[in-house]
Amino acid sequence: MPFVVYVLGLATFAQGTSEYMLSGLTPDIARDIGVSIPMAGLLTSVFAVGMIVGAPFMAAVSIGWPRRRALLTFLSVFLLSHVMSALSENFWLLLSMRAVAAVANAGFLAVGLSAAAATVEDRLRGRATSVLLSGVTVACVIGVPAGAVLGGIWGWRSAFWAVSIISVPALIATLYSIPAEVKSAGQRPSVLGEARALKRPDVILVLLLAAIINAATFCTFTYVSPLVVHVTQIPQDWVPAVLALFGAGSFLGSNIGGRLADARHRRVIEYGGAALFLGWGALYFAAADTAAVLVLLFVLGILWFAVGSMLVARALEVAWEAPRLGGGFSTAAFNVGAAIGPLAGGLGIDRGLGYRSPAWESSLLMALAFVIMGLFRMRGVTPLGPPTARSAEARSAHCPHPSRNTSL
Repeated sequence: MPFVVYVLGLATFAQGTSEYMLSGLTPDIARDIGVSIPMAGLLTSVFAVGMIVGAPFMAAVSIGWPRRRALLTFLSVFLLSHVMSALSENFWLLLSMRAVAAVANAGFLAVGLSAAAATVEDRLRGRATSVLLSGVTVACVIGVPAGAVLGGIWGWRSAFWAVSIISVPALIATLYSIPAEVKSAGQRPSVLGEARALKRPDVILVLLLAAIINAATFCTFTYVSPLVVHVTQIPQDWVPAVLALFGAGSFLGSNIGGRLADARHRRVIEYGGAALFLGWGALYFAAADTAAVLVLLFVLGILWFAVGSMLVARALEVAWEAPRLGGGFSTAAFNVGAAIGPLAGGLGIDRGLGYRSPAWESSLLMALAFVIMGLFRMRGVTPLGPPTARSAEARSAHCPHPSRNTSL
């Protein structure tokens, strides 16, 4: 795998840490800046909205930029926004910087996904995508707990400084590992041209599946803490370890998904999706059994990211005419799911259905994914099959292999 793919993974590690680290820092931020905890919670909400809106928007804005320039711009803005956040004494400035960081993060992912795919041979595109996205899973396992520890020792600002420091080597490596793009005499990419490619039913289906499967995951994962404390009776002090177990499974899933993405993607998506349907249902019924819950969370972490990273790879595959917007809308689809899932899970809890209710809601969402897949298949839409020779030839012309053109 080219070095640049691991560089992109390092950057997504820093960005993933930033996205999720506030879950353990919100009370400290609220107390230090002088706002309520719900008000401080807006720092998480605005980041999610920034990711959803920013991914397609920044992909469109940067569509004519060389990839190196786009990646360096987004990563520089991300770094500076965290420096400003660490220095902030005002809540509204901090909130604004979170929005800026989210948009920069979304733009980096949109361009980074297309850059990773363009760097390798066709048969390795899925694996390259999973390596890039594995930075997010490593953030869940290591970055987020480390941020909480830093916040507990030196205050919440130290976590923002840590993300800034991690971003520096990623920025330098991006500068030196990605070659300057050679201008082509061919047709320049256009927003309208790429947008037309995204209107195809096969592209729409893959993006829908990505959003729904991520919604199913976050529907339950958001409420894992009260589930394992109040239903499974695991002590509160062990909750971070339980969450890390799910994150470790996700990291393993990204590696499994990456190795199978380019050869057995259909089986992983269909069989993995079915296993997620059964797994979330099993978690609902076995929520009082500690051993079963721990095993299920680890396995569900594997399945979620194996299927999820596979869907991102398939989105880039079926939307090969729209490499920049394809990456942007893939990022947006996953974040839409991450926003809808907690709302669905919270609705069941608010209705008095208990802390295990999000698990069966996740199972229902997986069933919905299969219903939608079946409806599209009845119309002859089969995006899970291999690309035709014609599309592969056209994609090769659109995104030449690095051995023929070393530029990105």
